[in-house]
Amino acid sequence: MIEGYGFVSHVLPRMLPALAFVTLASLVWLVPLKSLGSERWVALAVVAVVTVAVWQAVSVSVRRRPRFSRPAAAVVLVVYAAMPIAVPLLQLLVDDAITPPGNSTVGLLGFVIFFAVAFLATALATTYGFGTLLRRAIRHLRYDLRNSLHVLGRAMPAILFVTLFLFFTGEIWQAMNRLAWWRVALVVGLFAAITVLAASTRLRDEIGRVEQDLRPSVLEAACKGTPLAAVPIDRLTDGHTLPATRLNRRQGRNLLVMLAIRQLVQAAFIGVALFAFFLLLGIAVVMPETAEQWIGAPPVYSTLWPQMPVALLRNSTLFAAFGSMYFAVISMTDAEHRREFFAPIIDDVERTLAVRAVYLAVRATLKPSHSESTPA
Repeated sequence: MIEGYGFVSHVLPRMLPALAFVTLASLVWLVPLKSLGSERWVALAVVAVVTVAVWQAVSVSVRRRPRFSRPAAAVVLVVYAAMPIAVPLLQLLVDDAITPPGNSTVGLLGFVIFFAVAFLATALATTYGFGTLLRRAIRHLRYDLRNSLHVLGRAMPAILFVTLFLFFTGEIWQAMNRLAWWRVALVVGLFAAITVLAASTRLRDEIGRVEQDLRPSVLEAACKGTPLAAVPIDRLTDGHTLPATRLNRRQGRNLLVMLAIRQLVQAAFIGVALFAFFLLLGIAVVMPETAEQWIGAPPVYSTLWPQMPVALLRNSTLFAAFGSMYFAVISMTDAEHRREFFAPIIDDVERTLAVRAVYLAVRATLKPSHSESTPA
């Protein structure tokens, strides 16, 4: 919601702690593990502590200086872009060994891809504030779960009616006994994608309910407890209603991400509860002989839990993912859940837009020419 929010002026400074962490963490490759012997874990621990300390120091400095000049931004980008090339070259010098060209090329390409993916992920997360939104969603989870448990109580019979009989199907146990974990992860990812698509359509309708009531009394109440609490609203508005400001696409997407993250955190919590339910159900009901009869061969057991069949773990994961997707869709169509869950969020969004209107009015008063030169 910051006016004139740009990559160089706002996004890159906030990315600097994460970029510094990735850059320093990559220097772990320079630690000569083979020559250190038993002391290599101490060296890795020292590097990790130094990395985290520098990360925290950079975070503090960024908070004090939220803007970069263009030359400073260019220096940061050049240094970061040089690291995936500099680290493998320094590694050759540290190891004092010649690596075959093919292996060094593959290692260099891997570093370039890793740094590029880390940069793009950090830029996307910083632009939309994923970390802050996720922390807010977790902080509000206790309140959200009070409503979710009511909906879950109504939705659980339907969820179990759809999934319970399939859970005791021999073909499912045979498939889960042979299916690799990465394939199970793909199925869970497919369920998550369906949940996101369904949520995006429904949540856009919820965002459309947001109203901008910018009367002086509403603005004064909204600014309480914020840095704008001391602004004289009557003098700023001259007793009139402030004009509503349209949100651009990025700001609209930010609101959509905020609602989606809270919805997905709920679905994830319900998925964990369903996983525990199906796991306990399988332990209580499915005996090893029964599992072997359904699978048609001795079941494969987990390496972490030697007494636990892998098919049971994968079955529980699969049905928990399906149940959480089903719950997320049902909760968005449930009238009571929409009233209890979305109404407080919509109130928060409306208050945010009211405070933003005061912020824009103060900004225009202090810098009348700035609003004309800065794109919305």
